[in-house]
Amino acid sequence: MKTALILLALLVAAGAAWVRLAPSDPARWHVDPAGAVPGPGRYVAGPGGDRPPLPGGTDTLSRLAALAGATPRTRVLAGSPAEGRITWITRSRLWGFPDYTTAALCGPDGAEVCIHARLRFGRDDLGVNRARVEGWLAALGA
Repeated sequence: MKTALILLALLVAAGAAWVRLAPSDPARWHVDPAGAVPGPGRYVAGPGGDRPPLPGGTDTLSRLAALAGATPRTRVLAGSPAEGRITWITRSRLWGFPDYTTAALCGPDGAEVCIHARLRFGRDDLGVNRARVEGWLAALGA
């Protein structure tokens, strides 16, 4: 029994380490959100998404970047508002599960902002990405 508990503890520790230490490849996650498809664990503000893209272009993207940067456990993976696309990683408090959110200029002449928030591990995030992005949008007044 003791050996089984030790093995179980080691498996849980290994899983937690993998979630925390798995590399985040910008080539995989820093992609254009305009063609993203909503679904379990994903939230999309853009064409065919959960909500339409945000109006405002560069100014809106810069304000969104400031809000995201002030969010706990969130850091920039790649890009910047000046580049027209930025991707953040936000980690859950307890286990450190990474969620990726990309915002980019889209629409005619970059006059809108599209957003794609998605999980990395699992199939459903129980609405965490939706709640985080809608919180940012509420703070923007969008």
